[in-house]
Formats: sequence, structure tokens, C-alpha cells
Amino acid sequence: MKEIQPDVIVHCAAYTAVDLAETEVDKAFEVNTDGARNLAVAAEKVGAKLVYVSTDYVFDGKGMGRPYQEYDATNPQGVYGRSKLAGERLIQTLSSKYFIVRTSWVFGSNGNNFVKTMLKFGRERGKLKVVNDQVGSPTYTVDLARFLLDLASTEKYGIYHASNTGICSWYDFAKEIFERSGVKVELTPCTTEEFPRPAPRPAYSAMDHMAIRTNGFALLPPWQDALERFLTEMGEV
Repeated sequence: MKEIQPDVIVHCAAYTAVDLAETEVDKAFEVNTDGARNLAVAAEKVGAKLVYVSTDYVFDGKGMGRPYQEYDATNPQGVYGRSKLAGERLIQTLSSKYFIVRTSWVFGSNGNNFVKTMLKFGRERGKLKVVNDQVGSPTYTVDLARFLLDLASTEKYGIYHASNTGICSWYDFAKEIFERSGVKVELTPCTTEEFPRPAPRPAYSAMDHMAIRTNGFALLPPWQDALERFLTEMGEV
């Protein structure tokens, strides 16, 4: 930090193994909480703005009859969500120029994600069950990155929810993936109880983009549009 003297730091690093975090508690907090603290302190020393990428897992997902707004009460249910929320709090405490950006259901060309997994399993198996009782908003990394750059060029500090517009279940998302890619799959909806996992998942984690609207930023495009562009990027359309 001293050598580079950055104007802006975008903190993308995180411990994101949601299920493993339930047993690797210390490691999750070391990365997501202590790591965020370290960056906040370093950013302050060089006067840099700090962008912290957070998650919908800071909410319990039990639903409020509407999408979550930025200043709704948080209540994470698992270690991953708790460690990310703790990171948020340290950044709010230690940084004077911060943007906390909560996002959800992220997909893009790098790394593993739901879209790539569905295409792989769809071709291999031809028959899939996908959870239909978890609802949220997909987010394309390209659209998220553009928003982070726009945000970081301002002094409109605070908490933001950033996902592509629109709400769907994982089943709806999978159905759209296969329809747009032309992969033939026998797709069946199922419940979360049929696929138990170590860490609880938010049943409803759709996020309202109030801060984007009230601060004059453009909303991210609809998730269906984002999916089409990603599949085109991947050569799947």
C-alpha cells in the first residue's frame, strides 16, 4: 500500500466456502473479518477509498414480504454470513471512505458458478433436480464490476445492494439457462430439505436497490439479459 499509494482499493478476497466455514470457523473469520480490518487500516494510512464486496448471507432469508433494503436489520444464520457481517462492521468503524456492496448469486467467466455447474451437469446427466424454494437475484460479474467502478469514482459512501434486477428461484434460473443455451434437460423442482447442507441458505434473499436509486446510479440490467450476455461470452448461445 505504501509503495503503490492507491486511490481506491476494491476488496474482492473472501473465504466463500459456505459449508466448510461451519467447521473452519477461525479461518473464515481470519479472512473475512481480520482481513477486512487489515485493509481498512491500510486504506486509512494512504487515504484510499475502500470498496468491500459483501453478501446477501448477512440476512436470515426469512422474508419480510419485500426485498431487503440496505438498512434492514441483519441476522446471518451461518459462519460465512457472520464473518462477512463482522467484516462490514470493522470497515464501518475503521474506514472513513467506504463503500459496502452486498451482492448475490454471482456468475462470470472466471471460477465456478451455478451457470457453469448447470451446463456441465445438464450435459452429463440429462436429468436434474433443482431447489425451487430459495429465491434471490443473480448477478453477472461484468455488470457488478462496472457498477463498482462507477461507485468508486464518487464520494457517495455507504452501503449498497447490487445485483441484476429481477427475482427468481434457483429452479427458475436453471430453467432459463437451459432454454437459452439449448441444452435438453429433464428439470424437476425440489425443496431445500431434499438436499440438506451443513450451512443454512437464505430462503429469500432478494435485495432492493434503494441506495443505487437514491444516489442517482443506473440500475443493473435484468438478470435474464445478463445471462444471455454471459452465455454468449461462453459460446453457449
